[in-house]
Amino acid sequence: MGKEFSLQALLDLSQLRLDEATRRLGELIAGEQEASKRLALLVEYRQEYRSRFLDAAKDGLPPLRWQNFQAFLGKLEVAIVQAEQVVEQTRARTQLGQREWLDKRGDVKTYDTLSERHAAKERYEGERREQKVQDEHAARLHQDSSK
Repeated sequence: MGKEFSLQALLDLSQLRLDEATRRLGELIAGEQEASKRLALLVEYRQEYRSRFLDAAKDGLPPLRWQNFQAFLGKLEVAIVQAEQVVEQTRARTQLGQREWLDKRGDVKTYDTLSERHAAKERYEGERREQKVQDEHAARLHQDSSK
């Protein structure tokens, strides 16, 4: 019977940490996508509202309505700037999450490689023991047959 891989607990722990980093990265990517969608909707809405404003302005607008259009467009601009900041923040967090995930994946690969080497060594030693037993058995048979 071969020896157990002495770093198995570390391999298991690194796999758990990789699984957690994978889950977090998925959440970060989803958050970034959601923020990007919100920004795209605001930009699209601004374009539609601007078009409506220009269409209405062609026919002439009373000053109060003109001011309302301008005020709302200003609020949309502020919302878009804020949404762009949120997208940048979520993108930065996602990049950090990707780096963390790559680090955790590297840890798992390192321990996995060590585990594979350990298993290969154990197989080799087991094969050598088996060969030794067979050689000893063959030698005894040969000795017994030559008597």
